[in-house]
Amino acid sequence: MHNPATSGPAGPSGVIEDEADAIVVGAGPGGSAAAYHMARHGLRVLLLEKTEFPREKVCGDGLTPRAVRQLVRMGVDTSEKAGWLHNKGLRVIGGGVRLELDWPDLASFPNYGLVRTRLDFDDMLAKRAAEAGALLRTGVNVTGPVLDDEGRAIGVTAKVGPGKEPVEFRAPLVIAADGVSGKLPLGMGLAKRDDRPIGVAVRRYYHSPVRADDDYLESWLELRSATDRERLLPGYGWIFGMGDGRVNVGLGILNSSSAFGKTNYRSMLTDWLAGTPADWGMRGEENADGPILGAALPMGFNRVPHYTRGLMLVGDSGGMVNPMNGEGIAYAMESGELAAEVAVQALARPAGADRERALRAYPSELSLRFGGYYRLGGVFVKLIGNPQIMRIATKHGMPHPTLMRFVLKLLANLTDPRGGDAMDRIINGLTRVAPAV
Repeated sequence: MHNPATSGPAGPSGVIEDEADAIVVGAGPGGSAAAYHMARHGLRVLLLEKTEFPREKVCGDGLTPRAVRQLVRMGVDTSEKAGWLHNKGLRVIGGGVRLELDWPDLASFPNYGLVRTRLDFDDMLAKRAAEAGALLRTGVNVTGPVLDDEGRAIGVTAKVGPGKEPVEFRAPLVIAADGVSGKLPLGMGLAKRDDRPIGVAVRRYYHSPVRADDDYLESWLELRSATDRERLLPGYGWIFGMGDGRVNVGLGILNSSSAFGKTNYRSMLTDWLAGTPADWGMRGEENADGPILGAALPMGFNRVPHYTRGLMLVGDSGGMVNPMNGEGIAYAMESGELAAEVAVQALARPAGADRERALRAYPSELSLRFGGYYRLGGVFVKLIGNPQIMRIATKHGMPHPTLMRFVLKLLANLTDPRGGDAMDRIINGLTRVAPAV
């Protein structure tokens, strides 16, 4: 593939002819996964990222076995020797109960989770895509799609270099992995749907002498104010040990909560942490490592269709965060791999109706995999948005480990599709009968 980094724009038009089969916009987990799997199958892939690596992103940094499976599929070494902190499961705190739930033993997923900062994580995945043959270009700020006379995406416009020169990149297929902002889908007229769940999360790193090494991810179903221990704060919290002397601490709140959009989330985080034990080191500023940062969590397919007129949506761009647990990385990487599989088959066909038929398989397969589950997630979000229901569920559910193991499987979307146990069969049955999103 000819390298625009050395050739520059071709003539006054500012069009860079890359002779790529596909352009992927955004080198986060979804974009890098899509680029990796396409390149591995022989496609010429241009992967465009607006920032430079390594770069920070707001995230809990905890990976469930669902995400671990996708890393393994990309050939990533997930051993502790390679710098990963392994965890056994989820510790749930609420209703006066502290419960440790191991990840289930399944044929379809590994039985361990991981923790790693996004500073390392995204850089590693982008490098995997480049190693597979994708051309990674950083510092390329994509501003919108290039459309032909029929309104089909045939490339992207971008600003590149110190002077931010406007250029175009062309390819027969464009994959939007540009996150919650979704410049590309917006440029194609795909706005977010207001009837789907959305969350907000804030997080901060702290140096903690006692909580940094933990073999469980920790989830807090109840957050209490330090100034009034009887007062429950809205939302849920987490404390994830990083294994490097730090913890990632954060909280999330969903738009089903009456406090959504009316609360200072950063103040709420410090209020909760002010009530934690002093030896954890999270009560004040002295152990803080960096500012409190926030991000939106687009959930439950809040932007559709996931394929239209030469553009495929992957990850947050298509609103693929799990409404049940706020997990986005696994679904970004899964949708990236699925988009790649469809793209490989479609681009082997001549342009026209035959190729379009193949590309339309992408939203159909996404809906089949996650549509019913996300519909259940929408119901779940409405329920837990009611503090009274949440309080009752926590009080009566937490003391029952078998029930909580079922809840863990449901919330983390960890079941075997065939040959699983009774819990798997119930959850799979529920997702099948729920109308697809």
